Amino acid sequence: MDPINLLQAQATGIARDAIELVPQVVAAGVVLGMTFLVSWGVQSVLRRLFGRSRLRPSLRELLLNLAAIAVWIGGCLVAATIVFPNLTPAKALAGLGLGSVAIGFAFKDIFENFLAGLIILFRREMRLGDFIECEGLQGRVEKIAVRESHIRQTDGQLVIVPNALLFKNPLTILTDLPSRRTTVICGIRYGDDMNLARQVMTDAIAQCESVQHEQHPIQVFAQAFGESSIDFELTWWTGSKPLDVRRSRDEVMTRVKAALDANGIEIPFPIRTVEWSQPPTQEQSA
Repeated sequence: MDPINLLQAQATGIARDAIELVPQVVAAGVVLGMTFLVSWGVQSVLRRLFGRSRLRPSLRELLLNLAAIAVWIGGCLVAATIVFPNLTPAKALAGLGLGSVAIGFAFKDIFENFLAGLIILFRREMRLGDFIECEGLQGRVEKIAVRESHIRQTDGQLVIVPNALLFKNPLTILTDLPSRRTTVICGIRYGDDMNLARQVMTDAIAQCESVQHEQHPIQVFAQAFGESSIDFELTWWTGSKPLDVRRSRDEVMTRVKAALDANGIEIPFPIRTVEWSQPPTQEQSA
């Protein structure tokens, strides 16, 4: 057969097959349109249901997206079987299963962060606005997405953290409770009265507005014999946010210093005592 005639025959066959597929393609398009409407309706119903619940916003968005993905997967499978009749749903699902294994190996870290994000979103301990600390990172949670979380550090920098890091490592939630215990060390001279110093420091801390002494007791204990002072451990409760702790430390230290000065109790400088095994000679004294 002439090559030109062969090409014409092949083009004619392709056109004939394409024309025969037009009704199926139109039907598949109708199915995809119905899938869009079903997805929109499902999301609308879920938004109304979630409006009455106490789910966090990020978890609501995740559930809405998962519902939309599930509807679209079903619609695309139906449309594919209409266009390609030999492609049954069982074969399509089997292909998706094999593909998911290959994709899982290729994007292991992405799926790990995705699953960690799902677990974190369903947790109630870590919420938006909480201050957390993990692996040396400290800041406020601004966003919890499926793959990553946004942490705003106290210096204003934004850190995007993979969710697997927050899931696999110890995570401290600093604002889990409205108040947090704070401690500072204060030393006095060895010659000062310890009981008087303890009472003066306790009274000074109780006068601070940032100290929650009604709910939690103020604790002042002698901790150690230092090189040049007797060290006291001052413990009290204040707000749990980092700024609350910093403000409270400043107020407590200012009031304690003023109270000790008013009562003649000194916070000593470091003192070194030099001992000679034998009296110094005249040349050494000079």
